[in-house]
Amino acid sequence: MTTRKIAAGRSASAGERTVKALAFGTLIILAALMILPLYIMVSTALKTQQDVFLFPPEWVPSPAVWHNFIDAMKARSFGRYFYNTSMYAVVGTFGEVFSSAFVAYGFSRYRGYGRGAMFLILLATMMIPYPVTMIPQFVLFKNLGWIDSYLPLNVPSFLGSAYIIFLLRQFFSSVPVDLFEAARLDGCSELRTFWNIALPLCSPALASAAIFGFMYRWNDYLGPLIYLNKDSKFTVSIALSSFTSMFNIVPWHLLMAAGIVAILPPTIIFFLAQKYFVQGIVVSGLK
Repeated sequence: MTTRKIAAGRSASAGERTVKALAFGTLIILAALMILPLYIMVSTALKTQQDVFLFPPEWVPSPAVWHNFIDAMKARSFGRYFYNTSMYAVVGTFGEVFSSAFVAYGFSRYRGYGRGAMFLILLATMMIPYPVTMIPQFVLFKNLGWIDSYLPLNVPSFLGSAYIIFLLRQFFSSVPVDLFEAARLDGCSELRTFWNIALPLCSPALASAAIFGFMYRWNDYLGPLIYLNKDSKFTVSIALSSFTSMFNIVPWHLLMAAGIVAILPPTIIFFLAQKYFVQGIVVSGLK
C-alpha cells in the first residue's frame, strides 16, 4: 500500500511539472508575440531608409544607424512638443486626481439620501461614447473662445473622472471607520481628516490613478487634434502623425526612432511606479 501511495505521489508530481512546463512555455510564446512589434520598431529605427524595405527583412541591423534618433529629433521641434505634452499631462492629471479624490471621499464617507442613485448615474456616464459628446463639447468651448488653447483639455479634468472616482471610492471605503471617528474626537475637521488621514492611507491608489491619467494624456491624440491649431502648441502624438506629411516618401526609420523616444517617458514612469499597483491591491488602513 505504501508503495502505491509513493508511486501515485510521483505520478501526481510529474503531472504538475508537466502542466507548469506547458503553462510556462505558453507564457513565453505570448510574451514573444507581445514583444515582437516593439522589436520590429527598434530594429527599423536602427536601419537606413533602403534597408527598411529589404526582403527578407534584416532582423538585426548591421551596422546599427544610431544617428537616426538625432536626425528624427532635428526633423521637427520635438523639444517643444515634449514640453507641451508634459504640461498637458501633468496639469490634467493633477486636476483629475485631486478633484476625483474629493468626490470619491464624499461618496465613501457620507450616507445621505440618494447617494447610491447619484453614484449609479456617475458610473453610467462611463458608458457614453466620447463621439456622442464630442461635437457638443466643441461647440461649447468654441463659444467660450477656448479653441487653440489647452483650456478645453485641462479644465474638464478638474471636474473629475468617473473611472478615477470609482477606483478611489473603493479604496476610501476600505479604510476603517474607527480612524475617522478617532480623528473627529481629536478635533479634526472633515477637510483635515481628508487631507491628513484619508489621502496618506490611500497614497498607492492615488499613485495608480495618477499613472493611469498621465499615460492617457501622454498618448492622447484626438483631444489635441480637435482643439489645437498652431504647430507651436502641438503635442508629441500630433507631431508624430504629421511627421509623414513632411516628406515625399515616408522615412520609416526616422518615424520609428521618434516613436521610441516618445514612449520612453511613460515607460520609465510605469516601471518606476509599478510597485504602487501591487500596493494598491492590498492597501488597508491598519498594519
